[in-house]
Amino acid sequence: MAEDTRLAAVVALAQGMAAAGTPGESWRAAALGACHALDGNFAALSTWERERGRLRVLVNVGDLAVDEEEFPDDEAYPVHQFPEITEFLHERWAGGGGPNAWVETADGPWAGRPGYLHQRVAALRRRGRGCCVVAPVVLHGRAWGELYVARPTGAPVFARADAEFATVLASVVAAGIAQTERLEEARRLAFTDALTGLANRRLVDSRLDEAVDRHRRDGAVVSLVVCDLNGLKRVNDTHGHAVGDRLLERFGTVLSLCGAMLPGALVARLGGDEFCLLAVGPPADDVVKVAGELCRRAAELDLGEGVACGVASTQDAIGPVRSARRLFRLADAAQYRAKAERAAKPVVAGRAGPDDPVVRLADEPSKRPTAERRRFRGRHEPPR
Repeated sequence: MAEDTRLAAVVALAQGMAAAGTPGESWRAAALGACHALDGNFAALSTWERERGRLRVLVNVGDLAVDEEEFPDDEAYPVHQFPEITEFLHERWAGGGGPNAWVETADGPWAGRPGYLHQRVAALRRRGRGCCVVAPVVLHGRAWGELYVARPTGAPVFARADAEFATVLASVVAAGIAQTERLEEARRLAFTDALTGLANRRLVDSRLDEAVDRHRRDGAVVSLVVCDLNGLKRVNDTHGHAVGDRLLERFGTVLSLCGAMLPGALVARLGGDEFCLLAVGPPADDVVKVAGELCRRAAELDLGEGVACGVASTQDAIGPVRSARRLFRLADAAQYRAKAERAAKPVVAGRAGPDDPVVRLADEPSKRPTAERRRFRGRHEPPR
């Protein structure tokens, strides 16, 4: 491959990883870019899980064998089956060498020797591949995993120059993975409440917008539970804010446990003493049941005075839900009513008959006591 062609392949690989939106997309871009750059028909990216002593495959691309999946759930290989990993990632590297790539063929350098067993060679034969090049991926000065590219039986065997190029590609992949990790950490911090570790208001806004869009598109049931933790101010005033923070953390744990009862539910702290749970798909009755369990468990906490809980679901008689803002206002109004009545169970919007006071409160902004306390707007909805 000409030098300018290889340079273009390196640039394409780096650009592909930079454009990826998730770690999975980044891994796939790395494997595809390396497969193209080395003129292979198959590539894989794997990570070394030291604590489990295994090499776990993150992604497979190209011509997959019958036992391979693009994103395998649990394709992993014990490191002891691959002594060359120890040799190349430890002995040679520690001895002053670099984490250089190497080539294996389906024949294997020791093929035919009595008792010979080489897992990579056996895998090449089993999957109809003639050769492969394996390049260690080094991240932050430590062996992170490996980049693997193969060619089919009958294709030209990788040369020494290909192995040297694979070493370069692996370093580009390592830089891309480092960038992905930094972006993931920034994303996690941007969408996570620092005290409780739950999602924050920013993520709720985004997910609720998406959920209501899905409801309008295909009728998916969207339910929102809004909670107000009672007695937090008294705890802060009496015992100090450190104790109040512990109460928030403990309630966050209770909310998380209850949210796990609903597949795919998002639990979040909106700010202060306000929390919420967003569920897409489960029936409204299931959500109400979980909200009731949340109220029961919150009442059993040593500190605080339970929780005021309001529920709004597109499956109940609340009228058309065309915006995330309206569903939030309904759940908020239900929560406000639960707090005013000191209700031990959740108040559910739309279940008090055709003239439900909660629905009325939510749909008459001028009469909503919480209008100024909370302003919720979806991404696509202009301010009112």
